[in-house]
Amino acid sequence: MVNARGRVSGLFRVSMMRPDRMRKSALVRNFYRRVALDRNGKDGAWALRNDRAIAQTVRHAQIPLCITDPTLPDNPIVFANAAFCDLTGFSEEEVIGQNCRMLQGPGTTDESIAAIRKVIASAEVDTVEILNYRKDGTSFVNALQIGPILGDDGALMYYFGSQLDVTAKREMEKQARQLADDELLHRLRNIVNVMNVIVRMTGREETDTVALATKINERLTALSDVHFSTIRPDTEAAPEFEKLARTIVLPYAPAGSVQLNLSGPAVALPAGLISPITLGLHELATNSVKHGALSVAQGRVDLSWVVQDREEGRSIAFHWEETKGPPVVVPARQSGSRIIKTLTASTGGDMAFDWRESGLIVKADFPL
Repeated sequence: MVNARGRVSGLFRVSMMRPDRMRKSALVRNFYRRVALDRNGKDGAWALRNDRAIAQTVRHAQIPLCITDPTLPDNPIVFANAAFCDLTGFSEEEVIGQNCRMLQGPGTTDESIAAIRKVIASAEVDTVEILNYRKDGTSFVNALQIGPILGDDGALMYYFGSQLDVTAKREMEKQARQLADDELLHRLRNIVNVMNVIVRMTGREETDTVALATKINERLTALSDVHFSTIRPDTEAAPEFEKLARTIVLPYAPAGSVQLNLSGPAVALPAGLISPITLGLHELATNSVKHGALSVAQGRVDLSWVVQDREEGRSIAFHWEETKGPPVVVPARQSGSRIIKTLTASTGGDMAFDWRESGLIVKADFPL
């Protein structure tokens, strides 16, 4: 500025700001003016009932958060904290004045958008999962919590939206479901294969149709009972050998638990061993109750097992021994033992029968 004498008496600068940036700046200034305290220390229109530290806490919170103003056209974002910008990849300047739909993309479902609209219309706090997109185009599953911010008079002033990226969690859940489905499919295939073996080998040994039907029914029932107990939705852990053995063998003991002695470490069985071990123990129990130790009240069955390390890997070895029963006679037909030997061999294991006169002894080894 030049005075009457031609000297420079002062300077002034004209600042030109683009209209869109002026609008965004005005939105931010208006928001802070409404949420902060005025110069006299009185509450602003949005009563935080504290001091400016509250506003700073919201700004620097680690939870992504944005606030929109429904009193303005298209309910634009008027505040976004640093965590929101970090999550989305947009700067604060880029999001101020925009509607939150800027985060939607080709994978965002109509159902999730409708759910958000329903929450907004209800004026309640609720959470909606929606697929959102960052500035770089990558997607994330957003657990979006939405709620109204009301003034002292109860009038709606703002909406808040807090974001939580649950992509990793949902992916883990998806993988877990896939593993569970694969495990179930594997078990079903295994069961069908075992059923084929049971029917085929029992049919070769039995000539009497009634006896054939009875044996097939008994074996398939034992197989199904155990498998159904291990694939229920509320079963989280793999079945343990001791529980499986007790479930299968104890019902065949006429005098109850005094006839059965179980000893060994806790060991969970992989899915591939459930069928052969189930059928194996079922065959041993049914043979014992018909011809062996469990056919008399004083008979005893000792079943022990150990987990051992082999060059090929870990295995479970069990030892079945019957005592105090009637003298053992080697059966002329051994369809049951032949079936479980075949199933055991299919797992890479082996099983040996020792038909001692004092009581049957069976040793088996299954790779874990």
